[in-house]
Amino acid sequence: MDLRDQLKNLFPEHEEQEFQMPEEQFKQKEPLVCKFEKKGRNGKPVTIVEGYEGSEDDLKKISKKIKTTLGIGGSEKDGTIIIQGDNRDKIMTILKDMGFKTKRVGG
Repeated sequence: MDLRDQLKNLFPEHEEQEFQMPEEQFKQKEPLVCKFEKKGRNGKPVTIVEGYEGSEDDLKKISKKIKTTLGIGGSEKDGTIIIQGDNRDKIMTILKDMGFKTKRVGG
């Protein structure tokens, strides 16, 4: 006798319902853009991820995932994620694993 049968014995009037996963409420329309930049940062290279269309909280979660996976610093503000160093390829693979479409900009 498995757990489902035991529950039926305990609650005979309860009807079993099929559980359905809720659909994703937000879908990204445009791909995220990963670009490399040195200008205006005292010559220090950074990777910028632009084009996120979700909430600030979700942006912070994505940024934290990238930073902890790569073990590097960065920040997020105004819908962009700024990561230290030229890590476009690594960031793009992390974002693809999370289900985002990405586009590489620059050399």
